[in-house]
Amino acid sequence: MVFDVSVALTWILYLALFPMAFFWFRRAWRIVVKRDFSEVALKGGMPPPTPEKYAPFEMIINLVAGTVATVVIISVGLGQLDYNTWTAIAGSTIWCKFFLSFALSRQAHSGVRKPKTAPKA
Repeated sequence: MVFDVSVALTWILYLALFPMAFFWFRRAWRIVVKRDFSEVALKGGMPPPTPEKYAPFEMIINLVAGTVATVVIISVGLGQLDYNTWTAIAGSTIWCKFFLSFALSRQAHSGVRKPKTAPKA
């Protein structure tokens, strides 16, 4: 096997699945068990006015993404998935999670207006 850019990127993708799965499971754990809604549907670092309304959706997104990432990690480790299959699953999971979380945050903040700043003198 020749070490080139594609091998390096493959290893980066595989190793990046570990912390991503951890953070996604941790977010789901905080929502379900600790009832901490501070990271639900963030937009500009701020949660929506009613984060508990969107918490179940955020929890499902994070739980599904974490589960899929964990299954991919284990399957690749056991040699059950070929390269094209696991990279497609991992990449699709990452992008879907980001897009769904983004859409949820925009939906949660759709009725919220930014406060107007006072005009400068």
